[in-house]
Amino acid sequence: MEIKKRKLTPMEIENMGIESWPIWEKEKSVFDWYYDTAEQCYIIQGKVIVHYGDGKSIEIEKGDFVEFPAGLKCRWEIVENLKKHYNFP
Repeated sequence: MEIKKRKLTPMEIENMGIESWPIWEKEKSVFDWYYDTAEQCYIIQGKVIVHYGDGKSIEIEKGDFVEFPAGLKCRWEIVENLKKHYNFP
């Protein structure tokens, strides 16, 4: 299972309606997470390192659009207070 990360253009953000998605915020912390459904998110502020699989990790920060697959087990390490828009497609 892979986590997909990319940058979006302002037009893509508008076309996807991201600014109307709900917002989730979390302070610096470390916790385990399991995605029972796929999630898309757009990072508004902060930075997180998501550890998954056999020693894999991905750094996610402001301006990143991320897709988490259903069935993913991971550990979130929030290194800067996080704020994101999220959607369950």
